[in-house]
Amino acid sequence: MRTELVTTLKRQATELLADIERDREPILITQHGLPSAYLVDVESYDAMQQRMALLEGIARGERAVAESRSVTHAQARKRMARWLK
Repeated sequence: MRTELVTTLKRQATELLADIERDREPILITQHGLPSAYLVDVESYDAMQQRMALLEGIARGERAVAESRSVTHAQARKRMARWLK
């Protein structure tokens, strides 16, 4: 992964954006020698957000099972019967 200074971002934003669009590789932006932000292309960001939402849903489901907050298929079908008519 490429690392750039925040001053480089200020001076060469257009070039950095073109590089990201072309390479689809995030750029770590540092300020005073410390990581400050990641610059990523829109498609990669959207894909990360979708993956995160999916993983959060899986984690909620696993938590529900661990806390015995789940029902059998038959129980769920019985509960949903009023909407499935």
